Amino acid sequence: MNYLKEVVILLLGLYLILLCRRVSGDQIQISKRVINLAHRQSKWTPLMQMSANLSDITSIRSFFEFRTLDPEGAVFYGDTKEGRDWFVLSLRDGIPEMQIGKADILVSVKGGRKLNDGAWHLLELRNEGKFVVLEVNNKVELVVGLHSKLTEDDLTGTIRLALGGMLVDKRKLFHPFEPKIDACIRGGHWLNLSATWDTDSTWEPLPCFSEIKKGSYFPGTGVAMFNTSDLPGLKTEEAGITVEVFGSWTGTTLSLQSTGFEYVLGELEGNKDVKKEQLGLKEESESVALPHEPATLTLTILKHSLVVNSISELETESLDFFTMWKKGMLLTFGGVPGDSEKAKSTQYLRGCLEKILVQGQVIDLDRALYKHTAVSSHSCPTEAMNELT
Repeated sequence: MNYLKEVVILLLGLYLILLCRRVSGDQIQISKRVINLAHRQSKWTPLMQMSANLSDITSIRSFFEFRTLDPEGAVFYGDTKEGRDWFVLSLRDGIPEMQIGKADILVSVKGGRKLNDGAWHLLELRNEGKFVVLEVNNKVELVVGLHSKLTEDDLTGTIRLALGGMLVDKRKLFHPFEPKIDACIRGGHWLNLSATWDTDSTWEPLPCFSEIKKGSYFPGTGVAMFNTSDLPGLKTEEAGITVEVFGSWTGTTLSLQSTGFEYVLGELEGNKDVKKEQLGLKEESESVALPHEPATLTLTILKHSLVVNSISELETESLDFFTMWKKGMLLTFGGVPGDSEKAKSTQYLRGCLEKILVQGQVIDLDRALYKHTAVSSHSCPTEAMNELT
C-alpha cells in the first residue's frame, strides 16, 4: 500500500462521522442520523475526533451526502505519525480543496463544481493507483496525484480523524482558510471501521433543517459580535458608514457599544404586531415604527448623528462616531451582549437575516469576534422550519 493510499485513508476518514448518535459521556457512535457541522465551540477545534489502528483498514472507497450554502470551511482532517503527516479537506469559494503535508511535500489543490448551492450532493472518494479521485453526483470532479522519494510506505501505527477542524497548528497550511462551516452530512459508507468519536463534554447536537435558504438564522438565543475596526470603514464623511439588514425577524436587530455609549435597535416589549426600533444613549431612548416584514433596515452613522431609514434618531456633538468606529466599537447582531440590566431585558432576535451589508460589503458571521453556536451563519430554514430527524 503506497503513500497515495494513505492519503485516501485520511480522506475517507470523514465517513466515520456519518449517521451518528449520542452515547454515554462524550462519545458518538454510528447510527442513522444527520450531523450538523456548524455548531462547535471554537474556531479550529474539531466538532469531533477519533483514532484507529492503520492495520484495521482494508477498504479505500467511500461515499456520503453533503449539503451547504457556506462558501468556505473545514470539512474533514486526518493525520498519521502524530500529525507529522496530515491532510485536510475544505471548501473555498464553494469548491472542494485538498491540502496535504508530508515529508518535503506541501500541496494545495482546488477544483470541481461548486457545492454550496443548498442541494444534497453525493460525494465519493476513492484511490486509483497513485491518484485520489473525487466524484460528485457520479461525475469525476477532482483528481490529485502525489509522489515523493522521501515518503515511506510504512502504514503501521495510528490514524487520527477529525470533523470540522484540525489537530495540527493552522500555520502548517499552505493556503490559509476560514475553518468554520455551516453544513450537514448524511447517509454514507466509510471503509470497514466501526468506532466511536470523541466530542467535547459540553457539545450538544443541533438539528439540520429539511429545507434551507440563504441567510443567517437567529433562533431567539445568542448573538454575533464584531469589532468595528475589523469592518469596512469610512469612505467619505458625507456618505457616512452604512449598515444594512435585509430579512424577516422580530426582537433586537443590533446594538452598538463603546465606553459610555450604548445604542440598541430592537422590538418594544408588549407590542407584538408592529416591529419597533429602540434607540438609546445609555438610559435615554425613543422608538419609531419599522416596515412590515420582510424588512430592510439601514443604519447610517454620521460624524455626530445616527440615522435609521432616513430618519435622524440621535444627534450629539460630544461624540465622534467616525473616530469611535475606527478605534473599535462592539457591533452586535441579534441582541445586547453582557449581563447588564439592558442586556437581560432585551429580546434576542428570532428570524432570518437574508443579508447584512456594511459599506456595501457582505458580512460573513463565520468571521465574527464571537458567535453563539445556535446561530447559523449561512442558512435559514424555510417557512415550514422542519428539522431532519
